[in-house]
Amino acid sequence: MGAFKPLLPFGDKTVIETCIDNLLRGGVETIVVVVGHRAEEIHERLAHLPVRFAINEDAESEMGVSISRGAEQLPKKIESIFIALVDQPAVGAEVIKKLLEEKELGSARLFVPVYEGRGGHPVLLDASLREELKNLDPERGLRSLFDAHSEEVLRVPVSSPYVARDMDEWEDYRALHREIFGTEGK
Repeated sequence: MGAFKPLLPFGDKTVIETCIDNLLRGGVETIVVVVGHRAEEIHERLAHLPVRFAINEDAESEMGVSISRGAEQLPKKIESIFIALVDQPAVGAEVIKKLLEEKELGSARLFVPVYEGRGGHPVLLDASLREELKNLDPERGLRSLFDAHSEEVLRVPVSSPYVARDMDEWEDYRALHREIFGTEGK
């Protein structure tokens, strides 16, 4: 993309602030932001928010490494773990709430939001999987965890198409900004 996605404007906030706001409004109590590249800028921008930080020293590593670093910083007493991506700011609080409601029913340990047959993020995991998150295969990441527990995965239909969309290209960002705000992002 050639831009630092977390700090791109998204309405009157940045992309990362919007993602955090959606998680908080959805009922998430503790948020761990994994930083690496340009960590100081993220720290400064999020200083006003109730978040913790984890550091991934290898910014070029696979996502599984960042997930493991984040899992290491989670408080001891938690019931659930969301893995949310910073380039999905349009995933609203209603998706978070829906996944938490499904978890309360106790029918699975891993939950994937699905829109029109396509799975996406954020995924929700039972906290009993924390140690496995800390030791994810760096190359296969979450896929290895989901494969190991395939019988415990619940695909949860949601009404948001944004669970299966991210912003890898400028046009992705512009299109998403147009859909949400009616104008192109910067």
